[in-house]
Amino acid sequence: MVDGDEGRGRTDRPRRADARRNQKALLDAAAAVFVRSGVEAPVRDIAAEAGVGTATIYRHFPTRADLIVGVYRHQVEACAEAGPELLASCPTPYTALARWIDLFVDFLVTKHGLAGVLQSDSAGFETLHAYFLDRLVPVCGDLLDAATAAGEIRADLSPYELMRATGNLCIGAEHDPRYDARRLVSILVSGLRRAGVTGAHRTLAGAAGVAKPRPVRRRSAPSGASPDRPVSSSRSRAGRMCVIALAG
Repeated sequence: MVDGDEGRGRTDRPRRADARRNQKALLDAAAAVFVRSGVEAPVRDIAAEAGVGTATIYRHFPTRADLIVGVYRHQVEACAEAGPELLASCPTPYTALARWIDLFVDFLVTKHGLAGVLQSDSAGFETLHAYFLDRLVPVCGDLLDAATAAGEIRADLSPYELMRATGNLCIGAEHDPRYDARRLVSILVSGLRRAGVTGAHRTLAGAAGVAKPRPVRRRSAPSGASPDRPVSSSRSRAGRMCVIALAG
């Protein structure tokens, strides 16, 4: 590479970094507007939220479908990256899990609207849905494993079950002001706590009389299933989720 090429390479790198930051700001703005006004919100509202002109939006995302897919992927990545960060920064694994589920609820409220638009392209939607599961189920599993190992929660729940239960509680919440999905999800997550474990972090070694939780095999998501689609399994599974929500 000649000196001129090296100089152009050094110049291009900051430009690419600026472009990524600008695109992230646009996607954050679009997600905020979608939550408030739905996925059919005018592009001018998204541009105003981001503090740019509408031409900038179209330069990055030529069609609304491009913008919707961009928001979807952006939010999946943000949710996936938050898991390890919360485990590292929160005082206990259970606190990290609860805060991650709260972020997951934020994502689901937007995702339901996005999914409704994207399902007209069934092949594209299934690809995005597989990406959603591949990225987020393992993150939820790591949070559950950490809280289980710390003796804070029950050990008989898979990450897919928790995500699906959370998704079902969020369905339709954006259209019913009388229904507080976040409060119901909080009750569900509180029900994961082991009996007698409240407040600060508590390990099994210091919990007299509490048996060591039986390790469970984390099950992957069934093919074609989704944490945000209505549950169609047996009543016994639904009953078990109700018991978990009401326990503790």
